[in-house]
Amino acid sequence: MKNQQVAAILNQIADLLELRQESPYRVAAYREAARQIEGLTEPIEAIDARGELESIPRVGASIAAKIHEFLATGRVAALDQLAREVPSGLLALLQVPGLGPKRAIQLYRELGIASIAELREAAEQHRIHSLRGFGEKSEQNLLRGIRQLLQFTGRLPLGEARAVAERLAASLRRAAPVERVEIAGSLRRWRETIGDIDLLASSRAPEEVVAAFARLPEVAQVLARGETKATVVTETGLQVDLRVVPPETFGAALQYFTGSKAHNIKLRTWAEQRGLKVSEYGVFDARTDRRLGGATEEEVYSLVGLPWIPPELREDEGELEVARDGTLPRLIELDHLRGDLQTHTRWSDGHGSVEEMARAAEALGYDYLAITDHSESLGVAGGLSPAERRAQRAEIDAVNRRARVRLLVGIEAEIRADGSLDTDDDLLAECDLVIAALHSGIQQPRDQVTRRVLAAIRHPRVHVIAHPTNRLLQRRQGADLDFEAIFAAAAETGTALEINAYPDRLDLDDVHARRAVALGVRLAIDTDSHHPSHLALMRYGVAVARRGWVPPEAVVNTRPLAELRAWLAEKRRWARERRKAA
Repeated sequence: MKNQQVAAILNQIADLLELRQESPYRVAAYREAARQIEGLTEPIEAIDARGELESIPRVGASIAAKIHEFLATGRVAALDQLAREVPSGLLALLQVPGLGPKRAIQLYRELGIASIAELREAAEQHRIHSLRGFGEKSEQNLLRGIRQLLQFTGRLPLGEARAVAERLAASLRRAAPVERVEIAGSLRRWRETIGDIDLLASSRAPEEVVAAFARLPEVAQVLARGETKATVVTETGLQVDLRVVPPETFGAALQYFTGSKAHNIKLRTWAEQRGLKVSEYGVFDARTDRRLGGATEEEVYSLVGLPWIPPELREDEGELEVARDGTLPRLIELDHLRGDLQTHTRWSDGHGSVEEMARAAEALGYDYLAITDHSESLGVAGGLSPAERRAQRAEIDAVNRRARVRLLVGIEAEIRADGSLDTDDDLLAECDLVIAALHSGIQQPRDQVTRRVLAAIRHPRVHVIAHPTNRLLQRRQGADLDFEAIFAAAAETGTALEINAYPDRLDLDDVHARRAVALGVRLAIDTDSHHPSHLALMRYGVAVARRGWVPPEAVVNTRPLAELRAWLAEKRRWARERRKAA
């Protein structure tokens, strides 16, 4: 339950150490420990109780002691001391996307900026662009980052919110006399950030359910409590609203509280045109007020003359119109995926062996898995040298001889500043699959960064562009790409664009995924796994695709292995035909 809290504390220590300009190795140690803890599948409290904190990769004695101190007391003395030594407000500046510790220190020393409000004022007054290392573009990026930060303040990334909501729902099912408990609101629609969590329960004993909810161990504070609803705050500071309704109105309530507001307004308007009223209590005859139904969502939509609409589509983006016309798209589902095309192992910056990744893929029923460790120039991620690449190939071949899943030899190659790849063609030719990605220079002007991606798309050996903008939700803005040009080139060359399922990325987003499919672009949904447990994150990528109206046939890794291999060969045929035409 406290894994995310511990990881956040370690990252905060790392931030403060950076602001103090401490050793980068020490800073990296805390960040890596935080990343390991975020990926744990077991509560860190249980590991601490066994005295095994140092068994977590990258957690040494010093970090383990701080974790134990926090779990025992709720505080970390070293963190408190660091916070006293760093000027108040500097830590908050690091929340601004694109502003790192070095620049934050520079702004503090040269302009006395020690708060987000002061940063915004200085940027609006154009006092930053003349500083060494900044410029007009940097100043505008800071303003854009502040706007983004303010937009997301108080919101939680989808992955964190979903994990909390599912634990609470499971706990309530065990603790209370409920028939059903479902997640509602924007979280049920799988929005990429969440304000608060909505839970809906059906029961004949609502007061007992509310009482049990208030007593759940995950609940830190009860803000409000009535006969059929309650609002609480979890130990992680997240607000959760529960409503309890009788079973005969559960469908209407679930539809209503799922939203979106715009979707519901249009649905009610259409219902009125049919002489009906739709509310959280059911569907009623507007003339007689006789209740016609509402036990299920399907019943609600059917009474308005519509098929059931998947929650991910309920944003008033045309879904009601196509439902009325009988042309709702067939959306991709998790079971359609036959494999994962981007994963990392201990050979670079992953934390599982080749065999461990293979076993995790087998457990999911996959037909294939691509091992795509980083190329050599990405030293921060432990990129492989050509010799290491060949040694890894031998290991993959050995695992393939005994594994049920087929491992594909892949690479995540870096797109350089000039658009070339950092890996020579001979080594790329030895790979079954080549992924290209931006990891640096993503704040370049739109034309420049777009040219780099276009060059990679047109490279004859590149099959997939990974996490195209390289954004990190609520932490880093992505590249400002000309997506119309990107989509046109991808459709022409047959290069797939990735929906990165890692919850911190979700890149492409749903809007761009929908546009890509409309223009004939192939997509790949991958987890970018750095640990065997991360393969289970695929559902977040599928959710993005569903929000983007993506059908299974548009996603290359829904294909059986033989068809996937045929697609991988298509790019090289395109390159040969282009050379002949030239």
